[in-house]
Amino acid sequence: MNRVFGEVRANPLLWLLIFVPIVLVGEHVWPERHTLLFLLSVVAIVPLAALLSRATESVAERTGDAVGGLLNATLGNLTELVIALTALHAGQYLLVKASIAGAIVTNTLFMLGGSFLIGGLRHHVQPFNRVSARLQSSLLFLATVALLVPSITAHVDGREAVTQPLSLGLALLLIVAYGLSMLFSLKTHKEVFVSIGRGETGEDPWPIALALVTLAVVTILVALVSEIFVSSVLVAAETLGMSPAFAGFVVVALVGAAAEMTTAFAAAAKDRLDLSVGIALGSAAQIALFVAPLLVVLSYLIGPEPMSLQFWPGAIAMMLIATIAATLMTNGGRSAWFVGVMILMVYAIFALTLFMLPPKA
Repeated sequence: MNRVFGEVRANPLLWLLIFVPIVLVGEHVWPERHTLLFLLSVVAIVPLAALLSRATESVAERTGDAVGGLLNATLGNLTELVIALTALHAGQYLLVKASIAGAIVTNTLFMLGGSFLIGGLRHHVQPFNRVSARLQSSLLFLATVALLVPSITAHVDGREAVTQPLSLGLALLLIVAYGLSMLFSLKTHKEVFVSIGRGETGEDPWPIALALVTLAVVTILVALVSEIFVSSVLVAAETLGMSPAFAGFVVVALVGAAAEMTTAFAAAAKDRLDLSVGIALGSAAQIALFVAPLLVVLSYLIGPEPMSLQFWPGAIAMMLIATIAATLMTNGGRSAWFVGVMILMVYAIFALTLFMLPPKA
C-alpha cells in the first residue's frame, strides 16, 4: 500500500481524499445541512473516482485497449450504479431515470467530445478503430429504440397498464443483447476490434493484487459517499435553483462518470484514442443495455414499487440525437480537435435546454 500512499502524495487531485472522512462525519454532525453535504460529497467522489481509474488502468494495461476499455467502463460505472441503486431504494425514480439518460448522453457526447478535443489539441489528427465505434453506436441505437417503445405505448395507445410488464420484458431482452455483444466483440470476432492507434508509454501499472484491493476499498467508500450524495442532492438542487431532472441528467451523471473521464481524457492525450472511444461509447452502451435494465429488475426487489422504462419525451430525443451524433462523428475513423468541439456543443445545448425547460414529471 506504500505505492498508493506515494501516488496520493504526488498527485494533488488525490489530496481531496481528505474530504471522504469529512463528509462521512458531516452526515452525523450536520444532518440538516443538505447543500453543504451535497457539495462535500461531490468533492469527495472526484478523488475516489480518480483512484478507481488509476487502479482499473493498471489492470487494463495488461489486457489491451479493447478489453481495457470494457473493464474501465464496467468498473467506472460502479459509481453510477451505486448512486442509482441508492436513489432507487429511496423511490426517487425521476432522479434514477434522469441519471440514466444523463449518463448515456454524458458518456456519448461529453466524454467522447472531450477526448477528441484533448487528443486533437496535442496530436493534430488521431486514428481509431471505427468498427468498434460503430458496434457501440449500434448498440446504443438498439437500446434507444427499446426505451422509446414504452413511452409510445403509454402516450399514443394509452395502455398505461401494459407499460410495466412491457418494460420488464424489454429489460431482459436488452440484457441478453448486451451479453451477446460481449461474446461477439471479445470472443468470436475479437480480431476486428484490435487497437490501431499508436499510443504512448503510460505510467507504471500497479501490481494486480494492489489494484484489486484498491478497487474493493474504493468501491466501498464510493457506496458510502454516494448514499449521502443522493440523500442530499434533491434538497440541494432546489436550493441552488436546479430541477431534479437537471440534477440527475447533468450533475449526477458528471459526478458518476468522473472515473471514466479521468482515464478517457488521459488516454486521448497519450494518443490511445481507441481506449478513449471504447470507454466513452462502451460505458454508454453498458448503461443503456445492462445498467438501466438491471435497475428495472432490481426495482421489484429493493424499490417501493416497480420502475418502468418509460422516460419523458425530451430524454428519449436527447439519447437518440446523441446516438446519431456519435455515429456520424466516428464514422470516418479519424478525429481532430474541432470534431470534439462540435460534439461538446450538442451536449451544451441539451444541458442548457434542460436547465431552462425541465420536464413536468
